[in-house]
Amino acid sequence: MDTAMQKDQQDPLAKFKEEFFVEPGTIYMDGNSLGLMSKRAETKLIALMDSWKQFGIEGWTEGEHPWFTLAETLSEKAAPLFGAKAHEVMVTGSITSNIHQMLSTVYAPTEERFVILVDELNFPSDIYAVESHLRLRGQDPAIAMRKVPSRDGYTLELEDILAEMKDDVAVLLLPSVLYRSGQLLPLREITQAAHKHGIIAGFDLAHSAGAMPHNLHADGVDFAVWCHYKYMNSGPGGTGGLYLHERHHDLNPGIAGWFGSDKAKQFDMDHSFTKAEGAGAYQVGTPNIFSMAPLIGSLELFEEAGIDKVRSKSLELTTMLRERLAALVPSLMDVTPKADGQRGGHIAVAHPEAARICKALKKAGIVPDFRAPDIIRLAPIAFYTSFEDVEKVVLALQDIIEHELYKEFSNERNVVA
Repeated sequence: MDTAMQKDQQDPLAKFKEEFFVEPGTIYMDGNSLGLMSKRAETKLIALMDSWKQFGIEGWTEGEHPWFTLAETLSEKAAPLFGAKAHEVMVTGSITSNIHQMLSTVYAPTEERFVILVDELNFPSDIYAVESHLRLRGQDPAIAMRKVPSRDGYTLELEDILAEMKDDVAVLLLPSVLYRSGQLLPLREITQAAHKHGIIAGFDLAHSAGAMPHNLHADGVDFAVWCHYKYMNSGPGGTGGLYLHERHHDLNPGIAGWFGSDKAKQFDMDHSFTKAEGAGAYQVGTPNIFSMAPLIGSLELFEEAGIDKVRSKSLELTTMLRERLAALVPSLMDVTPKADGQRGGHIAVAHPEAARICKALKKAGIVPDFRAPDIIRLAPIAFYTSFEDVEKVVLALQDIIEHELYKEFSNERNVVA
């Protein structure tokens, strides 16, 4: 505990914990699923609600944050977090709707090249989206969707990904960080290999956005999608984001809508679609202003803290967490890759009683994240998790498992864990 206190005293990001609403007596370790509300996010949401109250329809062009250009403004601020040019990023939609937009735009199957490459550990929604596009294009998902196999059920091997890049693959869609294990994939290497095979490379950044810096443009990534409600703390159902490399900006959006129009001509009400320049063209419907509002405050925090410092503290927190768990709770199997460059912002441990252990943790005032069938995910968040918090979590787990406190709970899963 003394070491943890010393680290907290030396932590340059410690002051940011006061920016967040942390329930007294609770240690929140589920920010990789839903981040906590910040005071600034609350303030910005209230301000945008007030702009509706004050201006009515004039709020589209009046006030501190005019709604008509809010998405573009936020996209410009978010772009540096992803190593992208401002016109390559768009705050819009959700992960799944943006996958649909990107696939409808870049996936052009031919007789020779029609496969979409995914992985068997991918998040279900991504798979559902891919299957639907294959069916819409007259393809059989059983043939045209290829899954990279996992050797251990938790992680992927780069050589296995490369082995599946055959000449019939048109697009790959992989996670940057695997949600079950926290494994960080090498985006640059995968993208470069894909391009050698003529494959368009896309990534779901759900579990890396806001947890680490990205270099999407320099890495040559073709497209990416993400949410802002996990590490970026924009609130439940907060508007997502997409990235499309500028070399693809000549493509018409597969799913066209009014807000993908050139803003200078949007109100001409012409039935001929004139697409916006850059990633703005891949918006569809009217922006969800209140769902974007918290992101204004969240991005301010990232600008002040710096994403490199966020990543540095995240790695320190997760290193301490896994080392202390290995020493005090060896019955938990750590399934997250060891190297800093191979993991995201959370640690995943496996245990046959994972569901019951998570319930016991919640009773102890600790909020973890359970993923079936046997995974406990623990995400110490750089903004609001202290090193002392990490130590307390480890000691709680030690107590729960050594004294089998989890046995007072059923193994039935909650709808949301």
